[in-house]
Amino acid sequence: MATTYDDWTAAQDSTTVTVDDHDIAMAYRDEGTGDPVLLLHGIPTNSYLFRGQFDALAAQRRVIAPDMVGYGNSAMHDGFDRSIRAQEMAVRDLVDHLGFDTIDFVGHDLGGGVGLRYAARTPDAIDRLVLSNSVAYDSWPIQTITDLGLPETARATSVDELQGMLDGLFRDTLLGDDHDGAFLEGMKSPWDSPEGVTSVVRNASATNTSHTTEVDPSAVTADTLLLWGRKDEFQPVKWAERLEDDIDSCELVGLEANHWVPEDCTEEFTEHVTDFLL
Repeated sequence: MATTYDDWTAAQDSTTVTVDDHDIAMAYRDEGTGDPVLLLHGIPTNSYLFRGQFDALAAQRRVIAPDMVGYGNSAMHDGFDRSIRAQEMAVRDLVDHLGFDTIDFVGHDLGGGVGLRYAARTPDAIDRLVLSNSVAYDSWPIQTITDLGLPETARATSVDELQGMLDGLFRDTLLGDDHDGAFLEGMKSPWDSPEGVTSVVRNASATNTSHTTEVDPSAVTADTLLLWGRKDEFQPVKWAERLEDDIDSCELVGLEANHWVPEDCTEEFTEHVTDFLL
C-alpha cells in the first residue's frame, strides 16, 4: 500500500462521459484482466480510497476505479449535476465506453448509493454487489455535508480553511493513529485550489435524499455483501441491517471501523472483498 497519490493519479486514464447532454471528463484507473469489477468512492473522497484493495483485485480481475465527476482528477468546473442520479449516469456511460455488459460493483458511502441505484434499476447489469457504509433510504445527507453544501460556503471559505476542515474531519473519524499520512494527502489534495473548494461545495449541495428513497432495494438480485464499520457515526449499522432485510441474497459483516472502512480495516476489508468477488 505504498502507492502515493501522485503515483495513483499518474496511472489514471481519462474519458468523456455524458450526463444530461453535458460532456464531462472522468478520470479512472483501469488495470488487470478478467471479469470487470468497479470500485466507487463517496464524498469527500476519490478513487484513492481503494489504494489498499486495488492491486489485490487487479491481480485476478480487471479493476476500474473512477473518480466521480466533480471529484478527484475528474472535471470540477461548474455547469453539471453531481447528484447520485447523475453519478449513476456517468458510471453507466463509462461502463458502456469500456464495453461491459455486466460488472461487479464495490461502493463506499455515496458510491454505494450509486451502486444500489444501479443494481435496483437494472438487476441484470450487476452480478455481485459490495456496499460499505453506504447511503441508503433517507439515511443522508448528514449535517456536516448539508452545512458544507451551502452556496455561501464556496464564497466564504478559503483554500486553507477547507484544507483544515477536511484534515479535522478525517483525523477525527479515522480509527486509530497508525495511518501513514498518504491517505490524508490523497483525500485532501484534489480540493487544494479555489476550483476545488467550489467543487466540493457543489458536490455536497447535490446530496439528494430523493435519489435513494425512489429506489427499492428489494429489486436487487445481485449477491450482496455489506461490509460495515460498526463504529460509523455517519451511516450507523442500523441502515445495513435494514438493507440486509430488504435484499434477498445478502450478508452483513460488521468490521471494527468508523466510516472510512477500506482505510481503517485495510487487510480485513480486502480479504472479505476478494473472497466474495474472486
